[in-house]
Amino acid sequence: MEHFIFRLPDIGEGIVEAEIVALYVKVGDFVEEDAAIADVMTDKATIEITAPVSGKITEIGGSPGDRIAIGSILVVFQLNFEGADRELPVTANNEEPSINLESDPALPELAQKTSAHRGEEDRSCEAISSRLEPGSNRLPLPLFPSTSTHVLASPAVRARAMALGIDLSDVRAFGGRVRHADLDVFITYNGREGFRPAGVARPDETIQVIGMRRRIAENVGASKRHIPHFTYIEEIEVTKLEEMRADLNKTRGAKPKLTMLPLLIVAIVKTLPDFPMINARYDDEAGVVTRHGSVHIGMATQTDAGLMVPVIRDAQAKNIWQLASEIGRLAEVARSSKVKSDELSGSTITITSLGPLGGIATTPVINRPEVAIIGPNKIVERPVFDGDDIRRAKLMNLSMSCDHRVIDGWDAASFVQALKKLLETPVLILMEPDA
Repeated sequence: MEHFIFRLPDIGEGIVEAEIVALYVKVGDFVEEDAAIADVMTDKATIEITAPVSGKITEIGGSPGDRIAIGSILVVFQLNFEGADRELPVTANNEEPSINLESDPALPELAQKTSAHRGEEDRSCEAISSRLEPGSNRLPLPLFPSTSTHVLASPAVRARAMALGIDLSDVRAFGGRVRHADLDVFITYNGREGFRPAGVARPDETIQVIGMRRRIAENVGASKRHIPHFTYIEEIEVTKLEEMRADLNKTRGAKPKLTMLPLLIVAIVKTLPDFPMINARYDDEAGVVTRHGSVHIGMATQTDAGLMVPVIRDAQAKNIWQLASEIGRLAEVARSSKVKSDELSGSTITITSLGPLGGIATTPVINRPEVAIIGPNKIVERPVFDGDDIRRAKLMNLSMSCDHRVIDGWDAASFVQALKKLLETPVLILMEPDA
């Protein structure tokens, strides 16, 4: 027999190991050439590995969650073997799994008792003994004795009663057999007794923390261990900003629809030059702070795989429409798992927003080695005092977490107040920058 050893290929970019995040094959499977056999992750980028040959899997070099070195055995294929017509499990033709009555002499008697009982409950159920396969002692599954044998009811009625938490013995049956109508009457006249439980117990689950979820856990864990966070929160009125955004969207033509995010980014870009220590990265091992001249904004994005932070590069060189377009593009590639590794690195400051779920306030975790992260919260309408008058206003809390080793509280508050001035006077956002 000929075997083919398939080793984890060199993925490039200096990668020396990868994490197995999904396996699509198991030992004994026959796999066609180019079929997907595994997903591996390197530096937040997930790569699909396909079979280089067709063959039967005889060995697998790891399990989901394992990190294996480039060049290590991933799978071993058996190329030439008897029965290469791909032996299939006995259930391949949608046959029910079966048990052998000879292996347990008590089963035929149990089958007869169960059949007799079900015959009383539902005449459409045939006797279990009649389901024996001709010429054999094999009985298809399932073989389940019924509960509450002293109460007659169909399986559907029993299932409904169980879901409602109702004991069928408490239900008055008209005609000797509990029907759906009897359940309806019981619910109507006994609702005050609280017969329905608040919920149902579910089995415990053990979920392995691998792939993107493990990367997120490692990153936020390191951030909280190394960075002394403090969070500053300010309330900002965005009534005029929202009016301006609505006006711009009415005349946008083929341009992308504006959300609050591109306007906030422009305001941040205009404010940062006066606060260079905020647009910075801190190498705590070397004791060096790098204050960046360009603004590369990380955009925290929730995906099915977990939290990703694609980067809007050179935000200072883009207008609101270009920012809106780039935000949409990055969100799409992140959620479709098509984001490139270089699009997930190099940010100098991050924005995180939960949109309409933004809550009253947040305390976001800094994207290490950055020193600040900004979190706009939900916009709400509330009455505000304007002199002696009361008017309706749109308000938004803005949260900002900072690295206290680099940013003092006064500087953080001063930055947010300067940002607030721009957001509450939105015409300043659209003004040309000073030469």
